[in-house]
Amino acid sequence: MNAVRNGKKLDEIKIEELEVFANHGVFPEETALGQKFIVSAVLYTDTRKAGRTDDLAESIHYGEVSAFIELYLKKHTYKLLESAAENLAEELLLKYPLLMQIRLEIQKPWAPIHLPLKTVSVEIVRGRHTAYIALGSNIGERETFLNDAVRELNAIRGCQVRAVSHFVETKPYGVTDQPDFLNGCLELETLLTPEELLGEVNRIESCAGRERIEHWGPRTLDLDIIFYDDIVLQQRNLCIPHVDMHRRRFVLAPLCEIAPYKRHPVYGKTVTEMLVELEE
Repeated sequence: MNAVRNGKKLDEIKIEELEVFANHGVFPEETALGQKFIVSAVLYTDTRKAGRTDDLAESIHYGEVSAFIELYLKKHTYKLLESAAENLAEELLLKYPLLMQIRLEIQKPWAPIHLPLKTVSVEIVRGRHTAYIALGSNIGERETFLNDAVRELNAIRGCQVRAVSHFVETKPYGVTDQPDFLNGCLELETLLTPEELLGEVNRIESCAGRERIEHWGPRTLDLDIIFYDDIVLQQRNLCIPHVDMHRRRFVLAPLCEIAPYKRHPVYGKTVTEMLVELEE
């Protein structure tokens, strides 16, 4: 498996078959008595700087990671291997900023199923993602709504706002008989899936008093997921890249400020190119 970040293949640091005695399982005797678990992890990062400087601070200390894994699995109790793996992966990504992605496997060789087997295991891959979100408001204290949305997004566990454009005054789109908008875009690093991120976006809109009464109508706050990595996703309530973004100057202009060379995964054009075509 090749992990890629911003078009660059990531390096691998491997931890293989770390044995941990811990208390996880569905049955009471498993959580009471405990059993052996075997953990393997591939840490995806960029080791170039560490390799050139010979400085451990520029890499991920696999000894510290191994100790953290052991302590975490001993300290917490989960019924499911899936839960143990999910939560451990998230904690590692939150703790180590140089860790871009992790492949984590937890084996349970003493699984109480009363059949001859070597082991059972759960293996997951989790990592950091980059999303671009458009912001808009044309009711009330518009700038306050946008600034509050930026702070709310940054406060979500596993999320960090990396860049915010200037806010620009724009004419309404679709329904033109309404007040002018204040619009902007931001870059968000997130551990959330697209669906989870949409849920948080809708929650923030709701807290700002957003009412979905009229399509393209006035709103206190409008948040749209424009890009999420380079994925192409079509669901009933979520389309990524945003289906109309290439037609909207109020999205492309602020997005061009923070991500001019971000390329549309379907059309193959950069944000700058799409903006120039729209203006022409």
